[in-house]
Amino acid sequence: MGTNASTEAPTLPRTREEWRKALDALPATPERIPAFFFGHGSPLLNFPDDADSRNAGRMGAALGHAGPRGPLAQFLRDFGPALLSKYKPKGILVFSAHWETLGETVVTDYGDENPLHMDYYGFQSEQYKMTFKSRGDSARSQRAVQLFKEAGLLARTSHTNEPRGMDGRGYPTAGLDHGVFVPFRFMFGNEIDIPVVEASIDGTLSPERNWALGKAVTKLREEGILVLSGGLTVHNLGDLASFTPASARPLHLSFNDAVTDAMAIRDPAKRKEAMMALPRHPGFRASQPREDHFVPVYVAAGAGEEGDARVITATYGCQTVAFGL
Repeated sequence: MGTNASTEAPTLPRTREEWRKALDALPATPERIPAFFFGHGSPLLNFPDDADSRNAGRMGAALGHAGPRGPLAQFLRDFGPALLSKYKPKGILVFSAHWETLGETVVTDYGDENPLHMDYYGFQSEQYKMTFKSRGDSARSQRAVQLFKEAGLLARTSHTNEPRGMDGRGYPTAGLDHGVFVPFRFMFGNEIDIPVVEASIDGTLSPERNWALGKAVTKLREEGILVLSGGLTVHNLGDLASFTPASARPLHLSFNDAVTDAMAIRDPAKRKEAMMALPRHPGFRASQPREDHFVPVYVAAGAGEEGDARVITATYGCQTVAFGL
């Protein structure tokens, strides 16, 4: 276990009792909603209860930590209702590790119902029958594009007739990817009645560019919009033991703690310095062979650059942190 990078930082929440206290302690500020990085998990969250480990595929060993009965699933069920109660958001802008674009930022504009882009392969048939009902909002999509452009970034909207890629069955589809609808089903149930708009992360995977991406939409937090950015701080599909603390190597555990400690720093300038240094950590490449799941931490931190930061849960590999308190 790492030590906090700031002596002012509270004990890091790691149990359900501790993270519930952390959620309760968040200030109720609908006029300036914090930005959050959260662990978005994977389709393992929806793994069928009656399936055994032999049918879990290569990820079977991680089910205890990342599956439907693990700590992330428990946390997400507590996290979503707390957000709605504390902040009463008028809408959600979400960034996902599973949507990156080069040269421009793309924002969904799907209208009355957001389709689902089931961009995963090799899972049970039940995984392709999941539903999550939400709607878009063209005005909020255009507002996000406006703010990106005001920050000097190229940006545009996307619609349902523009495929994002192939789904797990090999068909071109558009929609919210599984980095959004999988955790949202745990956070909000099968349906949410406020608009959900997704924006792409910067495909260069540059910490600085993704920080700027988040900073561009800071104003949305004062307009009743909840800004969420999802990923995983340890994500190495070539080393499946890394997905659970029981089997992770010391390099993974050390990097995971360094990430938590950096995000917990309360001073904004020192926090940014520590976060920007994380790719130089000895365990970085072992934990993030390709940093698509890591750079969402910079989007959230950029959106909440000024003010305090608070770790809501320090669960291994899937921390949740509030920025801009």
